[in-house]
Amino acid sequence: METNGAGGGGGSSSSKRSEIGKPIIGMVCGTLVYYHCAHRNSSLLSLLSDVFIVLLCSLAILGLLFRQLNISIPVDPLEWQISQDTANSIVAWFANTIGAAESVLRVAATGHDKRLFFKVVICLYILSALGRLVSGVTVAYAALCMFCLYILADTSEKCSSCLSWLLGRSNSTSAEPDS
Repeated sequence: METNGAGGGGGSSSSKRSEIGKPIIGMVCGTLVYYHCAHRNSSLLSLLSDVFIVLLCSLAILGLLFRQLNISIPVDPLEWQISQDTANSIVAWFANTIGAAESVLRVAATGHDKRLFFKVVICLYILSALGRLVSGVTVAYAALCMFCLYILADTSEKCSSCLSWLLGRSNSTSAEPDS
């Protein structure tokens, strides 16, 4: 019984590490995309082709290495499949997102909700002004950095309590006294 309790504590620590690793990986990937598109003045298509070339070459090298060392490949990628339910949920999420955006824009365009109309107009005006000042890639990179920093601060316990205080949320873990 005690090994399960100790194992649960270790799993919590490793899941905390993976939660912290996700925004860091996002920042690294975003930085590479930003460098490729903004500083090298390359297109997104060029970036995707470079990524596929690197993946293809590294998989070929690993395949040759495994063949030389007589190691069987543990999982055949040709057998990877997603279930029908997973495919349906992905398509449903995408359709709901597009439908929600379309309905918000339709209500804003008809003018029935004046407050929503002005919010949409102000957001579009700010994005237009921002687009004239800096490139779209820079804006997307800055948004990615802010999102990753928010996720990183939310997963950190000290920053999470400060963040919940700033956002006015109740935090159940910070309410418990440490002994």
